[in-house]
Amino acid sequence: MPSKRLSVTVTRRLPDAVETRMRELFDVKLRDDDTPMTSADLVAAMQTCDVLVPTVTDDINAKVIGQAGDRLKLIASYGAGVDHIDVQTARQRGILVSNTPGVVADDTADMTMALILAVTRRIPEGLALMQSGDWNGWAPTAMMGGRIAGRRLGILGMGRVGQAVARRARAFGMQVHYNNRRRLRPEVEDQLDATWWESLDQMVARMDIISVNCPHTPATFHLMNARRLKLMKKDAVIVNTARGGVIDENALTRLLRSGDIAGAGLDVYENGTDVNPRLRELKNVVLLPHMGSATLEGRIEMGEKVLLNIKTFQDGHRPPDLVVPSML
Repeated sequence: MPSKRLSVTVTRRLPDAVETRMRELFDVKLRDDDTPMTSADLVAAMQTCDVLVPTVTDDINAKVIGQAGDRLKLIASYGAGVDHIDVQTARQRGILVSNTPGVVADDTADMTMALILAVTRRIPEGLALMQSGDWNGWAPTAMMGGRIAGRRLGILGMGRVGQAVARRARAFGMQVHYNNRRRLRPEVEDQLDATWWESLDQMVARMDIISVNCPHTPATFHLMNARRLKLMKKDAVIVNTARGGVIDENALTRLLRSGDIAGAGLDVYENGTDVNPRLRELKNVVLLPHMGSATLEGRIEMGEKVLLNIKTFQDGHRPPDLVVPSML
């Protein structure tokens, strides 16, 4: 190991086990405050460290990267998504970017199924009724939702998370369909019992439930735009545990309010914490605070990947989870 330890700056609070191990391995600056850094804070950090460990709440854009110091050689992001980082500009400046893929696929897939059940079985409405104290007992026609067994689930994006969702959906008796940039290998399709659609429009128009599980890239921004959302059946439901920008949130809100889409379950939002206030008012919508990956096990595994990426880089090798522009 080199005599001089790498200088690492972490932008948010991480699990204690991860921060402790970082302290053992590197010259690390940790946060006491868990609020997101400002752009000025990020620039100051990037001018004085060898490695920056940001999260999805940090906007590492071209302007910020342009002010980075010569020391900064690696942005080891804590999370799978890298749409908050201008990877192209970073590479042009000689700064490597790594992420933590695959760790929270099962956690996110669990949350996807939870949202599907919450919307179709009206779980939040039942919870609100109980908390209000207005429940007067069981009735044959009260709080009726819908059965998910037998429904057609259209998965948009069949990577690690999409496939994990497919396995769970099959266990619930759902029929799995998918649209992906590339078709899965025949043996994987067979294992998942999944039907591929080359045309997203054709799939969307026929599904009972749409699950968004693709990354946010320039190609997927507003992939579910107003025109495509209008193709959905009136009794269909859409769930998003991927990235908010994949869905045109304003268009979705209008269609939910007009009854042209039956319901939605959202864990992510187009404008971060600035959620459309009309969306909050709808009873046929379940909103969660971006908690799809929020398990202790998953967050520690994410940290372990960050540690491995930094340690491998320190040892003079390519980080195992290196992100390159061609992947985006």
